[in-house]
Amino acid sequence: MIKFLDLIKQDKKLHKPILKKINKLFKKGDFIMGKEVEIFEKNFSKFCGSKYSVSCANGTDALTLALKSLDLPINSEVIIPAMTYCSTAFSVIEANLKPILVDTAPLKPTMCLKDLKKKINNRTRVILPVHLYGSVADLSEIKKMIKKKKIYLIDDCSQAHGAYDDSKKVIKDKIGSTTDISCFSLYPGKNLGAYGDAGIITTNNQNFFKKIEKLRNLGSKQKFKHDLVGLNSRLDTIQAIILNEKLKNLSFYNSKRQKIANYYNLKINNSKISKIKYSKSCVFHQYIILVKDRKKLIQLLNKKKIPYGFHYPYAIHQLNVFKKKFKNKHYKNAEKLAKYSLSLPIDPNLTKKELNYIVKTLNDY
Repeated sequence: MIKFLDLIKQDKKLHKPILKKINKLFKKGDFIMGKEVEIFEKNFSKFCGSKYSVSCANGTDALTLALKSLDLPINSEVIIPAMTYCSTAFSVIEANLKPILVDTAPLKPTMCLKDLKKKINNRTRVILPVHLYGSVADLSEIKKMIKKKKIYLIDDCSQAHGAYDDSKKVIKDKIGSTTDISCFSLYPGKNLGAYGDAGIITTNNQNFFKKIEKLRNLGSKQKFKHDLVGLNSRLDTIQAIILNEKLKNLSFYNSKRQKIANYYNLKINNSKISKIKYSKSCVFHQYIILVKDRKKLIQLLNKKKIPYGFHYPYAIHQLNVFKKKFKNKHYKNAEKLAKYSLSLPIDPNLTKKELNYIVKTLNDY
């Protein structure tokens, strides 16, 4: 049976070392912010090439903490893409800031730079691109736009663990090391996922690092000394143990995802199906196709027992919670992704036989 993502199969060899370390933890008892948390933060910084990492409870908190650390005036504008998960927008509001939407580029999952340029004004304080599906936004061009402006660049990297910044022509740096602050979700289904909620923030700025360290721990670095109004957003030691083991295999599984995506790119050949344009180093958290008669294809996939997903069925302005806020606003490319997109299985351990079956079904549609 084909699975959309088979975590049991993927992590089976890791279960033994994970359980061994958890057993030691039971004896030690440092369940919150234990030694393994510090080790994971250092390991993740090394992996990304960033100076500092601060773990937290989840990806939404990572974004909220990053924005709060900037100390911006209330209702300062933060530009985000119209197609992203709700957390990107929610974090802006949680930080008492104002989300401004830009459309995605045609047939791309990342910000449209032309639309972005139009939206930047003297109220803009943050640009927050999302590396959706693991496809990297053009950070170099965004940096050129804001070079002489007092605008921060925070990227939502929740689907791009291990991807590279392809916009750099010579030396390519890993995502998580190229902006003011980078935020990652470590939700179980991510390319690097815990076995529960988890998140992490990276930065090269020591001031941001020290502030976020306090903010994630109720505004405190030392027990009972609260310098800031912060969140209770700490990483459990058990999750850090799991993440430390899984981090060792991240690059390997990313390469398998890329091979599967290349296979889809090469073998899917149906005029009814459009393919998305991804960045060169995309790590394919999701592989998306566009199909106009989505309902008909879904019926076929159900019949053939091929799993699928929606990422995402609504653009930000189409969500009930935001309909009044963005009334009469339209973002045609984001709306197209919402209406016609379908996510194909991208389990790193899909077999050639399973891939051929999926491709044949799509080509026969």
